[in-house]
Amino acid sequence: MSDDTPVLPRYDSGCIASIVPALLESVTPPAWLPVLARDAEQVVLLVLDGLGWEQLCDHRSYLPTIAAMQGGPITSVAPSTTATALTSIATGLTPGEHGIVGYRMAMGHDVLNTLRWADGRGDARAAYPPDRVQPVESFLGHRPPVVTKAEFATTGFTGAHLLGARFHGYRMASTMVEHVRRLTVAGESFVYAYYEGIDKVAHEFGLGDFYRAELCTADRVVAQLLDALPSGVTLLVTADHGHLETGDELVEPHREVLAATAMQSGEGRLRWFHARPGRGDVLLEALRRHHGEQAWVRSRAEAIAEGWFGPRVGEAAASRLGDVCLAAKGTLAFVDPDDSGPFALVGRHGSLTAAEMLVPLVATRV
Repeated sequence: MSDDTPVLPRYDSGCIASIVPALLESVTPPAWLPVLARDAEQVVLLVLDGLGWEQLCDHRSYLPTIAAMQGGPITSVAPSTTATALTSIATGLTPGEHGIVGYRMAMGHDVLNTLRWADGRGDARAAYPPDRVQPVESFLGHRPPVVTKAEFATTGFTGAHLLGARFHGYRMASTMVEHVRRLTVAGESFVYAYYEGIDKVAHEFGLGDFYRAELCTADRVVAQLLDALPSGVTLLVTADHGHLETGDELVEPHREVLAATAMQSGEGRLRWFHARPGRGDVLLEALRRHHGEQAWVRSRAEAIAEGWFGPRVGEAAASRLGDVCLAAKGTLAFVDPDDSGPFALVGRHGSLTAAEMLVPLVATRV
């Protein structure tokens, strides 16, 4: 099992949380921003959910359009999971600031699935209003057009991470391309677009044939977008996180760990354990003893002190973290029976390996 040090977010330099501030409000563009985006009058920021830098490098022949763009890798945030990362991209804030600290996030004694915005009782929008859980307006208040899946229009997660944006929904990738074309032709200086296909296929099928087929499809969408954009527009492509294949490499937490655990949050690659009253020290020691070779084990205080969630962690964000975290090494995932979905996951993300944490930030100009 790897004992490498974790890849921590570079919040003070090249990180997905810094893209929007660099584009919309930076007087002097940072060096990590691709050159073609530094002086652009019109920018389309396209987020390809789940396309990590390592996966791009390993599959260049399937991604010729994207691979030909200028730029390099930056980091995701911690955890390297969609809900947290997309909120950081849209708000320009670290997880410690915006407070969406995971896919399954503790809200008192409940666990909120932030993508479905549901708890054990079902729809949680009334119990946990999205604009109170995450009250910061997206895109630094600039209200740009956002082109994303039409079915996301009224979801709790959209209400939390795209607060204040102008929503343009699409059902097919061709419609996404046409929305972006029309918006740029109309003179919009900044357009945000989101494509989820790579992440969905990787979760269900892993990084094999189906994944490679989806990479080809995503690259064709990017090529179609470039063909449709008017002259002078810069297309900037990034991702929220990378991916790796866990398959059936699933680990049950040791019985001594479970005996000290009241509930779990997070996900398979970054699992939070919430201690029973008075059992915090016991829980931390048990996790280190039984799973210290399989994961980076940190108490809440240690993870915050090491800067996992940013240099500042607000009270709301801190209250939603567990007592002890397991950030998985290698390709394994930690099992929680309450963390289930419509199908068994083959590909996963969330932890602090390079495969999950490094994402592309590449650009081209039409």
